[in-house]
Formats: sequence, C-alpha cells, structure tokens
Amino acid sequence: QVQLVESGGGWVQAGGSLRLACVPATKIWRFTVMAWYRQAPGQQRELVAALTNGGRTTYADSVKGRFTISRDNAKNTLSMQMNTLTPEDTGVYYCNAGGFLGDPEGYWGQGTQVTVSS
Repeated sequence: QVQLVESGGGWVQAGGSLRLACVPATKIWRFTVMAWYRQAPGQQRELVAALTNGGRTTYADSVKGRFTISRDNAKNTLSMQMNTLTPEDTGVYYCNAGGFLGDPEGYWGQGTQVTVSS
C-alpha cells in the first residue's frame, strides 16, 4: 500500500503564506496525476490543484494566482506554495495520487491542517 505523507500546515494570519509538501513512499513519477484537495468542516472535499506527470496544471478558481503546485523528482516531493491566504482557505489539506483525477484506485495522505485567521 502506497503512503503519502503531508507536512507544512499550520496557523497563519490572513495575507500570510504556507508551503505544503507531500512525500510518497514510492517514486513520484509513477503517478499520472498528483493533486491537493481540501476539506473545511461541514463541507465536501474539493480539488485545489493538480499536476500531471507531463507538467499540466489545474487550479480551483478560488486559488488561481495565489497557489502554485509543483514537483521535484530529485527530492521525490510534491509541493504547493500558498500565498495571500484568506480565512476561506482554512481546512484540512490532503495529498492525492493516481492514474487520473478522481481515480478510485488512487492514494490519499492523512491530511494537514491549515488555519487562516482574519
């Protein structure tokens, strides 16, 4: 079973920045798509950003221009830089990896909490 370990979450004031990291237990290039999702209390989990092994990116409209997803194959790490954070960005952020977006055979991390205060 593949494990994904997230880190980088925390508490910041509105306007601040955080950088999330996801390290899988297998080689990162084995996955066609890696992505970050988030879930706020009482809300459904939503896609925040995704990156294919070909370098194509997808972002939720709410984070375009503020968040940047990237990968470092040498370090075997998926990252997401989050700038100009707002309280609406608060939630648990999950790393996901699979053959395509929404892959039922995909893998999930345990999640890392991001809290943005007003």
